[in-house]
Amino acid sequence: MSYWYNVRTGKVEAHEDPGRAQGGDLMGPYETQAEAEQALETARRRTEAWDEAERREREWETGDPESNTWDNNPLNG
Repeated sequence: MSYWYNVRTGKVEAHEDPGRAQGGDLMGPYETQAEAEQALETARRRTEAWDEAERREREWETGDPESNTWDNNPLNG
């Protein structure tokens, strides 16, 4: 059975639940209810890991450990 985390209500919903929300309010699917309950924490950890990977990539490309503070958008003056 699949489970979903509803970000609007903060509750876990089962896939077979006829009242399950649709679309943008849901994160998942997750294999277990426990995994779905940890959806926000899992998303936070993944986002931090992706941010760190991007920081390391920019540092490798530029050789500058502070390159993550540089903004190359000309509109940000």
